[in-house]
Amino acid sequence: QGLKPIVSTESPALIFGTTSKLASDLPATDSFLGKNKVPDLQKLFQKADGLPVHLKGGVPDKLLYRTTMALTIGGTIYCLVALYMASQPRNQ
Repeated sequence: QGLKPIVSTESPALIFGTTSKLASDLPATDSFLGKNKVPDLQKLFQKADGLPVHLKGGVPDKLLYRTTMALTIGGTIYCLVALYMASQPRNQ
C-alpha cells in the first residue's frame, strides 16, 4: 500500500480550445482589411496650407488643442495661487 499521489496526473482542460490563424496564413485581400487610408492621410498632412500638423484634422483637433491649452493655463494659474497662499503666514 504505497502513498497515493495528491496531484492529478491528467492534463488540464484547454483554456483556448480554438487555434488562432497566423498573419502569414491569411490571404492578402481579406474583406476586413479595408481600404488603405495612408496615402490619403499623407496628402492631408503634407499639404502646404500654413496650419500646424496638430490642427490639420479639422474640428476635433481644434477642440482638443483648445481644451488642452485651457487646462494648461488654468492649472498654471491654480499652481501660482496655491504657491502664493502657501507662502503667506497664517494669522492667529
